[in-house]
Amino acid sequence: MSVAAPAPAASADPPSEPATEPGAKPGAKPREWPVHLCVAIIAISFAVYVTSGLWRDPFTHVLADNVGDQAFFEWLMGYGYYTVTQGADPFFTSLLNAPLGVNLAANTSITVYTVLMTPVTHLFGPQVSFVTVLTLNLAGSAFAWYLFLRRWLVGSALAAAVAGLFCGFAPGFISHANGHLNWTAGWVAPVVIWQVLRLRQPGRWLRNGVLLGVLLAVGFSIAAEGLFYTALACGVFLIVWAVARPVRREAAEALPTVLRALGVTAVVAGVLLAYPLYMHFAGPQTFSGTGFNQRYFVEDAAAYLSFPSRSLGGFIGWHADLAPNRTEETSFFGLPLVLLMVVAFGLLWRRSDPGRRATLRAVGLVGIFFFLLSLGPRLNIDKHEFDIALPYSALVHLPLFNSALPIRFALGVVGVFGILLALLVDQLVGRRDATGAGGVLNRTLASAVALSLLPIMPLPVRIQHRAPEPAFIADGLWKQYVPDGGTLSALPFALNVTADGQRWQAYTMARGGQQFRIPDGYFLGPQTTGEAGKKDVGRIGAPPLATDWLFLRAAWYGYVTRLTNADRAQARADFQYWGLDAVFLAPEITGSDHQTLNRSAVEATARDLLGEPEEVGGVLVWRIRRGTDPVDR
Repeated sequence: MSVAAPAPAASADPPSEPATEPGAKPGAKPREWPVHLCVAIIAISFAVYVTSGLWRDPFTHVLADNVGDQAFFEWLMGYGYYTVTQGADPFFTSLLNAPLGVNLAANTSITVYTVLMTPVTHLFGPQVSFVTVLTLNLAGSAFAWYLFLRRWLVGSALAAAVAGLFCGFAPGFISHANGHLNWTAGWVAPVVIWQVLRLRQPGRWLRNGVLLGVLLAVGFSIAAEGLFYTALACGVFLIVWAVARPVRREAAEALPTVLRALGVTAVVAGVLLAYPLYMHFAGPQTFSGTGFNQRYFVEDAAAYLSFPSRSLGGFIGWHADLAPNRTEETSFFGLPLVLLMVVAFGLLWRRSDPGRRATLRAVGLVGIFFFLLSLGPRLNIDKHEFDIALPYSALVHLPLFNSALPIRFALGVVGVFGILLALLVDQLVGRRDATGAGGVLNRTLASAVALSLLPIMPLPVRIQHRAPEPAFIADGLWKQYVPDGGTLSALPFALNVTADGQRWQAYTMARGGQQFRIPDGYFLGPQTTGEAGKKDVGRIGAPPLATDWLFLRAAWYGYVTRLTNADRAQARADFQYWGLDAVFLAPEITGSDHQTLNRSAVEATARDLLGEPEEVGGVLVWRIRRGTDPVDR
C-alpha cells in the first residue's frame, strides 16, 4: 500500500510491489513492457524535437538564449575527461580563474554526468556530450514521472503517460533546456520520491536506506538545488499526510521502520558527500548565498497564467514577457491549465474516500507551499513589485534558502500539477463508458485537458551560430606559445557573455595531453579572497580587473580608447597576476542572442596595447613576457 491510496482497515503492512492491474486474472502478471517502450520512444522523440537545432550541428550551433551556460557545461564535460584521465580533483580546479582557481562544489559540477560521458566527450567532443545529456534529461524526466505515477498513483497507463510527458516537457523545464543540464534533470525528483515512499517496507529498512543514500549523493552531484526542493516537497507531503486522521495509525506503524531507514540514509549520504559538502561550505574559493539577486529572480504571479515563449501559445502571440530571462520561465502554465487544476482538485476531492483525501490534501499543500515560495520575498504582479512581504522574506537568510533562487520553486508546482493531471485522466479513463450527465462531464473534462495542454506544447529551443574552433586550438598550435600548465586566453577574456575561450579550453581537455589555464571564466565565485570572501555573497565570474574591462568594452560597444603608459602598466600588472603567456584573437567572437560583437575594436585595442601580432592557425597571437609586456611607449 502506498501513501497515494487509503490503507485497508485489515492491513497494517504495505505490500512491497504494486497490485495486479484491474481486470487482470488473479496471479497473472500484466505485460507492461510494450507500453513502457512506447512511452520511452515518445519521450525520446519529443526530446530530440526540442533539441533538434543543436543536433543539426552541435559544433557551430549554440543556444541563443544562453550561450554562457552552454559553454560552462561543455567545459565541465571536458573537465570530466581531464578528471578521469589525470586524477584531478572533481570539486576544485586551477584551470579556470588563474591563479586562484574555482570551487566546482559551490557551482554545478554535474560530476556523475561528466564521468559517465567521458567516452563520448573524448571521441566526439564536449559539444556532443552536452546535447546528449540535455536530450536524455528531458526524455528521462518524462519517462521517470510516467513510471512513478504508474507505480504509485494510477491504474491507467494512458493517464501516467500524459502526466509524465507533461512533467518532463513542462514550460519550466523547456525554459531550462536553454543550457541547464542540472535543472533539466527532472528525473531526480520522481526517482528520489519513489525511494522515499519505499522506506516503510517492513524488513527492508537497511537496503532501502542504503539506496536512498546513494541516490541523494547522485542527486547532489547533478542538481543540488533541485534535490533540496525535492527534500522539501517530501517533508511537507509526509508531515501533512501523516497527521491526517484516516491514515494516522498507518503512519504511526510505519514510523519506526522509516526512521531506521533514514538513519542508514544519513550515514551513507554523509560518507559519500563528506568531501563535496566540505568543499561547498568551507573549501577554497567558496562564498555565502548566491551570486544572483533573490529580489530579481522571483516569479511574477501573473506568469502562472501566461504562456511560455517557446510554445504554440507563445508562437501565436499569447506570451507575456514576465520572466527575468527566457531561461527562467519556470511557471507559465497558462490560464486554462491553472483553472483545470483547480477544477480537478475539487472534483477529485468530491469523489475520494477519506484515505485518498489525505493524499490530495498533502499534494495540494505542497503545491501552495511551492507557489508561495516562488513569488519571492515581495509580491510581483505584471512587472510591478508591491510592498507586501511574503513567506520567503522570513527564509531568505536561512542556510540553503539563501543560496536558492525563489523563481525556481515554481518547478515544484509542475510535479503537483502532474499528479493532479494523472489522477484526473485516470478517472476519465475509468469512467469512459459513463452515460447521461456523467458522460457529458467526462467528455467536457477530456476536451479541457486537451485544450489546456495544447497551447503549452513546446517548440524547439532557439539556436544561433557560434565561432568555430580555430586551427590554433584544434591542431595544438597553441603549445608553441604556452608551456604545460601555462596560461592562455582568447580576446576578449572569458565571461558568460564572451565564452569562446572557456569552451575552447574544454575541447583541449577532452583531447587529453598538455593543458593550459585561463584567467577569468564563467562560474560562481567569491567577491574577494580569503575568509572575507567566504562570508560575503557570491558573484558571477572573477572580480574584474582593468584589462578585463578594456577588452570587454571594445567587444560590446566598439569602444577604442587611446591608451597611455599608465594603461600599459596596469595591463602589465594584470598579465603578471594571471601568469599570462599569450593571448589570441579568433576570426569571430560569439555574442549572445544573435548579438554581433565588435572584433575590429578588439583587434585595434590589442594592437595598440601589445604591438603587431603573429598570424598562426587562423588567429592573431601575441606572446606575453611576464613582467615585461606590454612595454611602455
